[in-house]
Amino acid sequence: MQHFVDLLGLGKRYGNLQVLSDLSLSIRQGEFLTLLGPSGSGKSTTLMMLAGFVEPSEGRIEQDGRDITHLSPDQREFGVVFQGYALFPHMSVAQNVAYPLRIRKVPGAEIERRVAEVLERVGLAGMGERGISQLSGGQQQRVALARALVFKPKLLLLDEPLSALDRRLRQEMQGELARMHKDFGTTFVFVTHDQEEALALSDRIAVFNKGRLEQVGTPREVYERPASRFVANFLGDTNLLEVGVVRHEAGATLCDFRGQHLRVANTPNAGQGGKSGKSWLAVRPEHIDLRPLQDAGRDNGLCATAGPATYQGAHVNLELTLEQGDRLDLRLPVSHPLLGSLRGGQCYWCSWSPQHCHLLSA
Repeated sequence: MQHFVDLLGLGKRYGNLQVLSDLSLSIRQGEFLTLLGPSGSGKSTTLMMLAGFVEPSEGRIEQDGRDITHLSPDQREFGVVFQGYALFPHMSVAQNVAYPLRIRKVPGAEIERRVAEVLERVGLAGMGERGISQLSGGQQQRVALARALVFKPKLLLLDEPLSALDRRLRQEMQGELARMHKDFGTTFVFVTHDQEEALALSDRIAVFNKGRLEQVGTPREVYERPASRFVANFLGDTNLLEVGVVRHEAGATLCDFRGQHLRVANTPNAGQGGKSGKSWLAVRPEHIDLRPLQDAGRDNGLCATAGPATYQGAHVNLELTLEQGDRLDLRLPVSHPLLGSLRGGQCYWCSWSPQHCHLLSA
């Protein structure tokens, strides 16, 4: 994919408060890019600068090589869907959707045709005469999407559009958003603090923290190969063990965890640990297996004492305490053979593949 919009060294200050620092990010033509992070991380500020509602304090924004940093929102021709939808309550569905075309002075017959077409594509065919108050939350969101897409923008900006919906409807609309992105072929930039949403929808995820960009990558890259402890902890649950790097071997890095040797596979973009030799070994709860202590092998593993287990439907969350004193969290499928005989206070062998762990700098 070619670069479509480039954010180059963007920063934003409000008085002495720096809310965004030195952000450089390329948006690719046709992709679904998610800006992910907790509240106050800078993701919404970035979206508002893209839309033209917030002026950067530093840096510039380029579209197809043209500087658009100081263009007004209407000059950028980007579609925007706000968290609260911002629909006009005194207008019908069709009138709301037609509004961007009317202010662009599109002929009436063309407006009618394009409104009918976009309403059908977002699943609202035949509902053009309804009032906004007659619609469910999910239907109102579709109207907002239709209004943002009807004038065929090159870029659609979505500011946490699913946050007001209940869990069932949110999951349903995730599927609809993915379908619309594919159907319309428009570049989507989506802001959320919801990690599951980001992993489910995105071609790439840009992770923000305290006004800085921590990592950009595919959902699999940021989940399985986090670039920092923040990313590892923010995207799902992660066990972090402080280790020392002993040596680099063919295909793996040998680490020491309080006298126990553990291996981390050397993969593309794998972390190499801290320069001082101190690093963090990151391993996801679902990647750890559990066996009776007598079945312990010479693979990556540690002895641990079973603690509380929590049933979660398809899986069980299990808390263990390593003999070194550290806590280890596991996520086992309900079909795991040990769950029926699991005893709290008993020692077990916890192991994982070198391919399923990752080194982070201390």
